[in-house]
Amino acid sequence: MADWQTFLSPTALAKLEGLELRARRVVEGFLAGRHRSPRRGFSTEFAEHREYAPGDDLRYLDWKVFARSDRFYLKLHEEETNLACYLVLDTSESMRFQSDRAALSKWQAAQVLTASLAYLILHQQDAAGLATANTEVRDFVPAAGYPSQWRLIVETLNRRQPEGKTQLGACLQTVAERIRKRSLVIVISDLFDDPDRLALGLRHLHSRRHDVSVLQVVDPQEQDFAIEQITRFRGMEGESEVIANPALIRRAYRDEFDQFVERMRRECHEQSIDFALVRTDQPLDQALAAFLRNRKERLSWG
Repeated sequence: MADWQTFLSPTALAKLEGLELRARRVVEGFLAGRHRSPRRGFSTEFAEHREYAPGDDLRYLDWKVFARSDRFYLKLHEEETNLACYLVLDTSESMRFQSDRAALSKWQAAQVLTASLAYLILHQQDAAGLATANTEVRDFVPAAGYPSQWRLIVETLNRRQPEGKTQLGACLQTVAERIRKRSLVIVISDLFDDPDRLALGLRHLHSRRHDVSVLQVVDPQEQDFAIEQITRFRGMEGESEVIANPALIRRAYRDEFDQFVERMRRECHEQSIDFALVRTDQPLDQALAAFLRNRKERLSWG
């Protein structure tokens, strides 16, 4: 095992282990219906070499390359080339929100979803990568299938905190340009950005022939607006304060919120993008299982 523990403070290490534990519990909650790469198996048509990583099947080592370079490489064939999945996580300030109706903030839930998906992807011997973004792409971990990749992703998640405004749509275009190989891209965000810019970013990913999915993470209070007393509302990304009576604007607010979610859902449907709304007051294992089950059904019918 790498000595990453030696340069983490006790507080950071405890936080890291806490996220790992949550992610493992979510993964243990289902595992049935998980995504399987359709490009698995060895064929006779050679595709490329990949450097050996502990745990790889030794039968596919290329000994001729080893004789020339003194390094271990595997011979990959067309059907064996692993799926690459990039998890794109929104790190803007609005992700910090947590009402008293939710056990986790949107950020905490998104962290657990991201770590759980990375675990599943690596567990089936595919490659996982990570991009975090607010006004720009902050972290970019290239997709890899090494045994140490999950710890690297979890460590990156713990190092990053939600801050700044949202320009997710533009960041998705940047991510689309940085991913060279056709990949599965899963966006995890509250999607609180301009809908037109978001749609443009998703279309850019789709135009690059990536298989895209979206998990919109929301707090129940954001959707239900179940507030009774006159309240001072303050935006988390620099917006001005507003004092309002929720009872007078609840219906209009809910209509506006539902229209926004429906627009994102419709945009995704038109681009053959999987979409799921995840509330932070629902069990994350059930939300993740439902998302993967629906995705599997769509791929089966597609």
